[in-house]
Amino acid sequence: MPPSLGWRTCSSKSGPANSTDPSKLLSKNLVIVESPAKAKTIKKYLGPEFEVLASYGHVRDLVEKTGAVDPDNGFAMHFEVTDDNEKHVAPIIKALKKAETLYLATDPDREGEAISWHLLELLRERKQLKDKPVHRVVFHEITKKAVQEAIEHPRQVSDDLVHAYLARRVLDFLVGYNLSPLLWKKLWGGLSAGRVQSPALRMICEREDEIERFIKQEYWTIESDALMDGQPVPGKLIEYQGKKLEQFDINTAALAGAARKALMSAANGNLTVTAVEKKQRKRNPAAPFTTSTLQQEASRKLGFGAQRTMRAAQKLYEAGFITYMRTDSMSLAGEAIAGIRQIIELRYGKDKLPPSPRMYKTKAKNAQEAHEAVRPTSAGTTPDMLPGSFTADQQRLYDLIWKRTVACQMTHALFDTVAVDLACGEGNRFRTTGSTLVEPGFISVYIEGTDDVTADADDERSLPPLEKGDVLELRDIKTEQHFTQPPPRYSEASLVKSLEEHGIGRPSTYASIISTLQYRKYVEMDQRRFIPTMIGRTVSKLLTDHFTKYVDYGFTAKLEDELDAIARNEQEWIPLMDGFWTEFKALLEAKSESISPEEAKLTRVLGTDPKSGKPLSVKMGRFGPFVQIGTKDDEEKPKFASLRPHQRIETITLDETLMLFVLPRELGETGEGEKVSVNIGQFGPYVKYDKKYASLPKDEDPYEVSLERALEIVAAKKEADANKLIREWPDHGIQVLNGQYGPYITNKEKNARIPKDVEPASLTLEQCQELLAKAPAKKGRFGRKKVAKKAAKKKAAPRKKKARKKAAKK
Repeated sequence: MPPSLGWRTCSSKSGPANSTDPSKLLSKNLVIVESPAKAKTIKKYLGPEFEVLASYGHVRDLVEKTGAVDPDNGFAMHFEVTDDNEKHVAPIIKALKKAETLYLATDPDREGEAISWHLLELLRERKQLKDKPVHRVVFHEITKKAVQEAIEHPRQVSDDLVHAYLARRVLDFLVGYNLSPLLWKKLWGGLSAGRVQSPALRMICEREDEIERFIKQEYWTIESDALMDGQPVPGKLIEYQGKKLEQFDINTAALAGAARKALMSAANGNLTVTAVEKKQRKRNPAAPFTTSTLQQEASRKLGFGAQRTMRAAQKLYEAGFITYMRTDSMSLAGEAIAGIRQIIELRYGKDKLPPSPRMYKTKAKNAQEAHEAVRPTSAGTTPDMLPGSFTADQQRLYDLIWKRTVACQMTHALFDTVAVDLACGEGNRFRTTGSTLVEPGFISVYIEGTDDVTADADDERSLPPLEKGDVLELRDIKTEQHFTQPPPRYSEASLVKSLEEHGIGRPSTYASIISTLQYRKYVEMDQRRFIPTMIGRTVSKLLTDHFTKYVDYGFTAKLEDELDAIARNEQEWIPLMDGFWTEFKALLEAKSESISPEEAKLTRVLGTDPKSGKPLSVKMGRFGPFVQIGTKDDEEKPKFASLRPHQRIETITLDETLMLFVLPRELGETGEGEKVSVNIGQFGPYVKYDKKYASLPKDEDPYEVSLERALEIVAAKKEADANKLIREWPDHGIQVLNGQYGPYITNKEKNARIPKDVEPASLTLEQCQELLAKAPAKKGRFGRKKVAKKAAKKKAAPRKKKARKKAAKK
């Protein structure tokens, strides 16, 4: 049986639904929202008859260990209140004792519904409700009118939405808490897999595979440089010797040179206009923001990551300046549209208003469209009217939202475009295009950004008046070499867009997906683009090869469809979970036995080490790919060497791996007779001189660095050390050093500050010892004070047991 929801709230007839004035409701009302910032704002709108408290998100969560979900018992779940959440529950229980009615006003989405349900279940378990009326209220914007209307029109907590939430939690738990241990067993600890996370990782890895497989192709373009009445008219060759020119028809310098020579001869110094085509082109404004398009545009225009965007949006929502920021919908309320149109007329003129409002409908898969688009709660609140207490991020994001929302209801932009064909002798034709902005319309407020496609600059050029038959002076014909480019790596914006197009995840999950991939070190960012690490690629390959169905984009999207069907009461959640778990469990058990650690770690045996005669293999390790000579069963410990950044497990050769064992490389000596070598350590490549170390710059290869270069690095390190040392007492292990934040005293166990009125070079040993004695102990990794190790006590010799005297017999 499914977990019982176990409540029924009172009917709206017995509550305050018929009241039109919240101040006349029951004298004691408790309203629960999610965040304290929102609580303060809503409290102002409801007045003294209402107490508003925050739950700080979920009050309960699954116990993250075996037994949290029981598939054999109707997928019963074990939820608990954490210690952190208990401190937020206590004030709610205290306030509820004085209240007569409870309003659950958490966010208006599936997760918000679940938060209300968790709180209600907890209060019932603790017998705190005592037949008090309980209402679920929702509002999509934090304005006085919206909040009061929600209070006047309560409903029950939705069983269907809660069931969809429970199904989602079961799916995520069963996938994550069964696939992750498999990764630990076959690879190493600290890895994770997830129902949505893993398809997103696969997407990034497959794009990287495309880039690596890509073979660039050469092609050449040929352009004319002509003049009409002294004004330049550039053109691009589109027809050559009577044939329409394709991209790779001219693909060598020789062909390009020959074509130029032929064209120059055919032109004889002139180009003739053979056709002029004039059109007007309209460009319509972009739709108002959904969560994903907001994240995409904030990434393009502001450089914000998805999490940074959502943090700023959350604060704007809680302060009452924007509508709910987790939405799939592009629709706007009629009242909002009226306000936007009024602002457009006042600020930009009546001519910028279309005859009727623009209506938008989302094209995204699985869109729920339960809320409005992300918009300002009042278009009249312009960006310059935001309180000064708002952060720069919040101000910039509000500016973006306000402009996009206003622009979406403005007239189209109108362009005059022209395309001109220029004959270059018989059978050769150049074309030039240009456009002029006639009516800016919405462009005067906002233009949508793009990800990887750049606007064609040729379309934006302005051309002189040209008519058929005009003759232009040809100054030159230019050839230019090009190479095709691989597909671009995903940015945050393009990844979010792709996830949305495939129907993977929900608007509220994109930020957490991206942060998880980065936290697990599955991906790295380079120039704001995702690059999968070897760890990420190894995990993705194992999951894609053996759990193909469960990381397939279509399967993930289909599950989202089914969760939506549950939310609409069109499907039962327990049968769905049964079907999923039966199949998934069987595959999991089979793969747990059949996948060998060698296969999982992409192990390749390349041959035999010529020196030792032991097998040489390459595989993936916890810290990256490496080569191993020997096996763990040998008497001698195996030798290891990391692959270089450009080397891959799949392609490296035996000879290339043998070269990796030349480290450490002995380079020679310093002028003082110190031996110099280079090697790679835990923190990267370094130069060793005598018993000291100097880091090698990351862009320098320890396999190729010369003695001369190593000596330069050593000299720089010695100079830095000399400048760092102010005074020293080697016998006492005390030094006075120049540090990042100024001079200080150290004995390796403690660091002591130097008083401002004391010259560091004048310090005596006694003064240093006194300051060190007063200094606090160094803090360890987690902020705890380090405790000096006590000397081990010598074990006392075991005492001999005395023989017990036998009692004398009477």
